[in-house]
This record gives sequence, C-alpha cells and structure tokens, in this order.
Amino acid sequence: MEIDKFQKLLIIDFGSQVSQLIARRLREAQIYCEIHPYDVVTEDFIRYEFRPQAIILSGGPGSVTDPNCPLLPPAIYGMGIPILGICYGQQLMMQQLGGRVEQGHHREFGRAILRPTNGIEKHLFEGLFEKGDETVWMSHGDRVTKLADGFEVVAQSSNAPMAAVANPQKKFYGLQFHPEVHHTVNGAKIIANFGRLAGFDGDWTMGSFRDRAITKLRQEIGDAHVICGLSGGVDSVVTAALIHRALPGQLTCVFVDHGLLRENEASDVAVMYQKHFNIPLLVVDASQRFLHALHGVNEPETKRKIIGQHFIDIFKEEAAKVVGATHLAQGTLYPDVIESLSPSGAPSATIKSHHNVGGLPEQLGLQLVEPLRELFKDEVRNLGRKLGLPSQFLKRHPFPGPGLAIRCPGAVTDEKLKILRKADTIFIDQIRQHGLYDDIWQAFVTLLPVQSVGVMGDARTYESVCALRAVTSVDGMTADFFEFSHEFLSETASRIINEVRGINRVLYDITSKPPGTIEWE
Repeated sequence: MEIDKFQKLLIIDFGSQVSQLIARRLREAQIYCEIHPYDVVTEDFIRYEFRPQAIILSGGPGSVTDPNCPLLPPAIYGMGIPILGICYGQQLMMQQLGGRVEQGHHREFGRAILRPTNGIEKHLFEGLFEKGDETVWMSHGDRVTKLADGFEVVAQSSNAPMAAVANPQKKFYGLQFHPEVHHTVNGAKIIANFGRLAGFDGDWTMGSFRDRAITKLRQEIGDAHVICGLSGGVDSVVTAALIHRALPGQLTCVFVDHGLLRENEASDVAVMYQKHFNIPLLVVDASQRFLHALHGVNEPETKRKIIGQHFIDIFKEEAAKVVGATHLAQGTLYPDVIESLSPSGAPSATIKSHHNVGGLPEQLGLQLVEPLRELFKDEVRNLGRKLGLPSQFLKRHPFPGPGLAIRCPGAVTDEKLKILRKADTIFIDQIRQHGLYDDIWQAFVTLLPVQSVGVMGDARTYESVCALRAVTSVDGMTADFFEFSHEFLSETASRIINEVRGINRVLYDITSKPPGTIEWE
C-alpha cells in the first residue's frame, strides 16, 4: 500500500500491553497510524522514513526514575511535531523537557474522577466535562511533581494533581490516565481531539484504501499471476476479491483441507466461493499429511510452526502447476503482525506465532503479497463491503489458520477431532437457532485434555470435558465473553452431552482478553 499518501501518526511503544488500543481509537477516527518500539525510533526514522504528522508516546512498565529507563532521542521534541504522552509517555516527556517525576506518592489503579482546572482543556477535552467530572482509568505508581517549562495543568484527580497537562503553543499534551481503554468513558473523543489538533482531516477511509491498494497491486504485480491461500474466512476472501478487482484473470486460489476444519467446512467453502466468484479454485486434500506431521505433538507453538511449514510446502507444489505464478497472496492483518513479532529489545512479548506472518522461505520462489497487512479486522469487513462482497462472507466468525489443532490442547488425534467437530456444530447451531450469531465475534468449542467421571443411564462414565467459548470484540485485539442466558447454556450442554459420544461435561469460558487470549492455544 502507498501509505505515504495518507496522513500518518506514529505510536511509539514503551512496552504497554494496550498500545494496540491506541491504534484502534485512531483508526476509528479515520487516522492512519502504526506502532513502532521505542528502540527503533531514531531521529532519522522520523525525519526520513516514517515522517509522521503527530506522535503518541504509549504507557509502559518502566519508571523514568530508573537510570536505565527507555528514552526518546531529545531531538524529537524539537521537530515541530505534535506529541501526546500517555502514562509513562507523559512522565517521560516531563522528565526529558526539564520537569520532575517522583516515586513514593499514592499509587492510583482503576477508575478515577478527572476534574478540569482551567480553560486550556478546551483544546484537548473539547466536548468533555459537559455533564460534570469525567471517569478515567489510571494505572500508575510514579507521578509528575514538577511541570516542564511552557506546560500548564488542565485536569487532575485525587492522586494525580497533574493528571493532564498541556503546552498548546507546541501542541504537546500529557495524560497520566489511559484514554485508549474503554473504562475511560470519553477516551476515544480525547484521542480524536488530539488528531484534530494535530491537523488530521480523516483521510483514512476504506474507500480511499481500496482505490490506492488496487493501484499499488497493478504497479507491483503487472502481468504476473498470483496464487492466494483461501480459507473461507473474511481475511482471505477480501484479499482474493481485492486482487481479482485489481488484476482480473491473474489470480488462482488454493484451498487446503488440512483435516483440521469444522464439519463440512471444505465442501461448504468451495460451494460458497464458486457460487459468487469467477476465479479458478484448487482444492487440495492434505488432511492425512497434516495429521501425520502432528502425531504426538503437544506444544502449541510447535503445532503452529508445523502447520505453517506444511502450508508453505503445499503452496510450493501448487505454484508449480500454475503457469506464470510469481506471487503468493495472504490475508495477513495488523493484529497478526503485532501478536507474532516481539520488537527487538522492547518489553512487549510475543503472544503466539501466526503461520501467515514472517515472510516466506527463499526456496518457495514466490514474492509475498499482503494487501491487508495494515488493517484491523473491522476495517477488513468494511473494505469487503466497499468491494461489494455478500454479507454471508463478511459476517462469518473468524477461524484460525491452524484450525482445530489449537482447539485440541495436547496431541491431536482423528478421534479427538471427530468429537470436537460434533460438539462445535451443535454449539454454532444453537447460536443460530437463538438468533445470536451476528451478536458474537467468535464462538467455538475446545476439547480439553482432561477426563471426568459422570453418570449416564445408571452407569459410570469417564469421558472428555469440553469448554464453550463465545466472545464479543471489534478487532480481536481485546475481547469479553458473551453473556448467554443460563437457559441457553443448559440447553446447549444437554444437547452436546446427549448427542456427542465421548463428552460428559461442558464448561463455559468467561475469561476476557486480556488476560487470556481468544483461542486456548
């Protein structure tokens, strides 16, 4: 994508676990942004490589009172770029510009009441405080005790007398609280206000992205042929539709049945795809190949890597059959990139590997095409609408690339997969029957690696336990469990136990993300 054609905002990450939420708020305000770790952000990176119109400094686990704390090159403050510092970002800005940050004061975690102190808040807090004080979310032990020159306090809380500070002349702002989390009631409005103050005019739309992506694909690929890995999920379908729009007649899709799909998934996807698209589709049955490779493998990261490698091997084989194929398209999204790649030297951790992230081995002989790499899931759905895709494609729940392998903690066997497919089919059927499918981001069953004692027909059973999982989300970066009624859960559990031989106990997972992930592995 020609990202340079859009106005850009740089999020400098100091190891916060919620930096991606800052990005989400900005994208909602139609502002393009990227997250980069502090240790790669040099003066040259900003001046000549990324060239942002504004910068946001994230929170982080460090303390600016630590002599080895993460820092910014001081020259960044003199570039004339608007800056918003959040939590650690605020403290770092104050410390580097001549203020003071101290430990040993009252810590502040959780909800807090924010009160304005003077009229300067109209700049950053436009539209806030109209009904009184604001509820915000705090998470800090250190706090600013002396302002840098040119700053004024614009809001405070009980334990943060400098909860919000501003230097309107330089357009520097600092917030001790976290506007990116939903607990800060009007946090999205604060971030959007910063974008407005920084001169963003909301040019990041899926219509403009579509047009520029099409132009970029034509320039990069020319007359060559593209192979696209199709899963039936929204990411790969939108990828295929975008490439087909840009390069009609130059795309072949490959659907790999790795034996880890849901009930009738392979046939259903093939029928649905061929009904709506006039694009060549190759269906490869590689189920035994994958199951053999996964035999006896317990560790989830190892499973993901095995599946990813076999996908690559199969695409290499299929590419050899397509005359003129030089490119491989994948539906990689920005959350995949964030979760897969731990910044070098940054405090953030790799959460899990994605088989479609990290490039391709040289021996594959294909160039990688990832036209959705800068997008979040909801943006992909919006792009799909701009491409005219039917809702049945766009509203499908996400399904992981490794499939049911990561919904069978422990070793994967054919028997486990049969049990899991039946239970999952019942769960989704129940959700559809109750009219809840479109209210849920993702729903599935996990077959746990434990067994429990039960009683059926006056006889003892010792069978598997399954966990139901259903979450609400916008982009998959954060999620909360869906609140089913007790009647629904009771009815669903009864159906699974009565209709699936091999399960005698059903649980419902009410873990949010974070601290959990949506999938179990």
